[in-house]
Amino acid sequence: MFTGEYRYKIDVKKRLATPSKFRKELGSKVFITKGITKCLVVYTKNGWQEMLSKLGGLPIAEAEARGFARVILAGAMETDLDNLGRILIPDYLKKYAGLEKEVVICGLNKELEIWDAKKWDEYITLQDDNMNKAEKKK
Repeated sequence: MFTGEYRYKIDVKKRLATPSKFRKELGSKVFITKGITKCLVVYTKNGWQEMLSKLGGLPIAEAEARGFARVILAGAMETDLDNLGRILIPDYLKKYAGLEKEVVICGLNKELEIWDAKKWDEYITLQDDNMNKAEKKK
């Protein structure tokens, strides 16, 4: 299970270290693709198989479902973790997620999300505000 928030920097060779506590669970090979909220999602091999099953269960006759599957699958890349637990972030995925140098890796149970640090901070501030508003309504 992946949980927590970790800050890292993408190096000049477009490599990103993964949190050391996750490396065993990630294994030697991961799948990285576009996320719904302009972030990237990293799946383990088993997690990717689960995602493929879910995508295969979508109603292919619906244009929206086909479009979603296309974005996830066409944007996906299989990559190896190197000896230091780093993954390569290709240019097209960096561009999609607007990743600059500093990023945040978030553990979300079965997968990891990779966010540009500034975008993550803005997102979390908004979510904290929403939680505060909900708390006040109680």
